Amino acid sequence: MRDLPSLNALRAFEATARLGSVSRAAEELHVTHGAISRQLRVLEDALGQPLFARFGRGVALTVTGEQLRDRVAGAFDQLRDGWAELRRHRQDAPFVLSCASSLLARWVIPRLERLERDLPMLRLHLSPEENPLAPQHAEPDAALAVATPPWPSGWQIYELAPERIGPVVSPRYAGLPRLLERGATALSDEALLHTSSRPQAWQAWADAAGVPAETLRHGQGFARLFYLLEAAVAGLGVAIAPAQLVQEDIDAGRLLAPWGFEQTHARWILAVPQRRHDQRIDALATWMRDALSQT
Repeated sequence: MRDLPSLNALRAFEATARLGSVSRAAEELHVTHGAISRQLRVLEDALGQPLFARFGRGVALTVTGEQLRDRVAGAFDQLRDGWAELRRHRQDAPFVLSCASSLLARWVIPRLERLERDLPMLRLHLSPEENPLAPQHAEPDAALAVATPPWPSGWQIYELAPERIGPVVSPRYAGLPRLLERGATALSDEALLHTSSRPQAWQAWADAAGVPAETLRHGQGFARLFYLLEAAVAGLGVAIAPAQLVQEDIDAGRLLAPWGFEQTHARWILAVPQRRHDQRIDALATWMRDALSQT
């Protein structure tokens, strides 16, 4: 039998080397700081050499640590790729699509029945994730996002549509007659609804629309875009929103877009881990482009 160290010890080492911190490695692996330290000590005792030099709250790899990192990182990549490949080749394996909860609730779910009918081979599994492009071990098969270039490394990007944003307001909003009478300049007198997940949205719209951004002021804020749009529908004020997420509300008369929508630098994208090769992805990207073009 080959003499190999504990897999848990190697996982602890790989995470610490990649993240540069014992604490962050413990958080990622859902164990204690002490557990990571013990696993690292096991490896160092077995080798008779230190793997890390400690300084402050961080760690730096020694020469031996760098050599082990190069070998371990490649081995874990191969294990992850091999496991993912085996799962994808199961006939009943679902296609995991990750996206922010607002996109999921406002765009994907209303189209889910048609998507499943048009692409039955997907067996779609939806995974809410507020930052689906952030590095993580459990990679989805694809991630739907609205993002701005440059694109993050490690992903193959399918550009689907440009983002267009604009102010929206409910017909029930008490201040609507004054807004319609005075036009976009009246927005400077409003405490504008906004979301902390996209704090620069109002300025991006103002710059594109030729409205002085310095005259606009934020009012009530919401943690998620989904909550912001519900507040707008409820008549609580003027919100800023992507056209694709409010089109059905506009068509149904729940919201108005008196000043239209402006294109931003952001794009709707379908992001795929670069090592993934799945013929279903091209079909999904084409379907999403068509669906977005209908907005």
